[in-house]
Amino acid sequence: MPDAHSFIARMPNQPGALHRAAEIMKRYGGNISRIQYDRRIDPQTVFFEVRCPAPAYAAIEEELAAIGYLQTTLGNLSFLTFHVHLPHRPGALFAFLGYTTAANANIAFIDFDETGQHPDRVTVSLNLTESRVADELLNRLKSRYPLEILEYDTTGERLDTTIFYIQLAQKLRTIIGCAEEEFLLSFLHDINHIVQELCGLGKDPLEVFDNILQTGTTLKNTTGEGFYCDVQRIDIDAATTLYCFQMPGGGNIFLFDGADEQVMVDTGYGIYHADVLRMLQAMGLGDGSRITRIIITHADADHCGAGGLFAAPACMHRGTQEIIREANRAYGSASQDSILEEVYTTMINLFSRFSPPEAVELFPPAGSRMRSIFFVLDRISICGIDFEVLESLGGHLYGQVFLFSPGTGLMFTADSLFDFGSLTEARRRYNSHADFLITSVNVDSDRARKERKALAELAAVTKSSIPGSGGRCIVCGGHGAVSVMKEDGLAPAAECMRYTHATLL
Repeated sequence: MPDAHSFIARMPNQPGALHRAAEIMKRYGGNISRIQYDRRIDPQTVFFEVRCPAPAYAAIEEELAAIGYLQTTLGNLSFLTFHVHLPHRPGALFAFLGYTTAANANIAFIDFDETGQHPDRVTVSLNLTESRVADELLNRLKSRYPLEILEYDTTGERLDTTIFYIQLAQKLRTIIGCAEEEFLLSFLHDINHIVQELCGLGKDPLEVFDNILQTGTTLKNTTGEGFYCDVQRIDIDAATTLYCFQMPGGGNIFLFDGADEQVMVDTGYGIYHADVLRMLQAMGLGDGSRITRIIITHADADHCGAGGLFAAPACMHRGTQEIIREANRAYGSASQDSILEEVYTTMINLFSRFSPPEAVELFPPAGSRMRSIFFVLDRISICGIDFEVLESLGGHLYGQVFLFSPGTGLMFTADSLFDFGSLTEARRRYNSHADFLITSVNVDSDRARKERKALAELAAVTKSSIPGSGGRCIVCGGHGAVSVMKEDGLAPAAECMRYTHATLL
């Protein structure tokens, strides 16, 4: 099969433009495998994927670039609005427009009426390729005309919607920092593919973009000074304490603090790592160097994305390792060919600064021993507490594991069972973005329901020896509060303390 190539075309909004581009691809034997254009989003931008040999694609690129159709740069656009006072004589507007054309400015708005309140004033709004060009244009205009600047925006917030994707790129830069043009163009192509898929399911394209941007913005805004965490402390016995840290966005981090070792269960996003270390130190739990092992329940970025930033080895299922390698959270499931899952993985890994574990120890494959409907992969000890490592059915994710301690009544259920009612509104809102963008966070909903039911039933019949548990199983879910299983469902097992700026409130 010929190689697949993708590119973004920026074409004039006029009859025949698309036909002209298609003719060039046809002439070199290119087979268009994907095309997406939506006038509601951007009337000039078209996304293409084409299959052809590499030499043919190079020729296609050359011809498209020659006629100005190939978009290879995104620039840092500026939005400029001003009043300009032009002389009342023939050709005055023509002369003025010569300066804007020379600056490659795109006029978004122009307003003039000689019978109005300001007969000598023209109001103009421009989109310009970069702030340097805007400054040069302003200097030229100021030397020739009376000028009043109304707005000068370099953030991308006020750009004309006719350059929507350039505006989107500018917003993405504020989330991910400086990025090479080639990388950012490729990322825009991936995002557009999500939009195309979800529009086919009846979603509003602007709502898709909003969910993408809100995901990245939330993560960025909840680091550093914006970081906070809800903390629970469970005293397992005289020598061991379990801490649950609910991150602002994403999954929980658990830490067993024992006399001779610290063991972490899941790591949170990479973007929170520095904040987590500061929090541990503020709570007298050290700087992470005492952690001897990390148990990873599954491959989502909010559960393993900081693993590579710790020195300790990480224990995980072989499927988790494979998902990390494939960079597709749906790998190993019936939905592994879903473009939504693949692109979402790329997006969330980028936004969250994904740094997966490098020193990896794999749980052994399943044998014949079962606990409920789950295979027992291994038996491990954490701070003297014996746990069974249970293999999930792959409902939430292929390779997800649970930890179950029959002796103490502790159960780590990852993302298959948690106290949804304990989530704050902000955490619910953040989690809803993933649900919207991939339609379901579970790669197999039927299996996910079976897992949830079996875990709840197992918790209901398990007794706990932990003080303060009331003899009930303690459920440590991947999100929300550590809870106990009661007759009417899950309820928090201990009070939550709010951490912010190294202070427990």
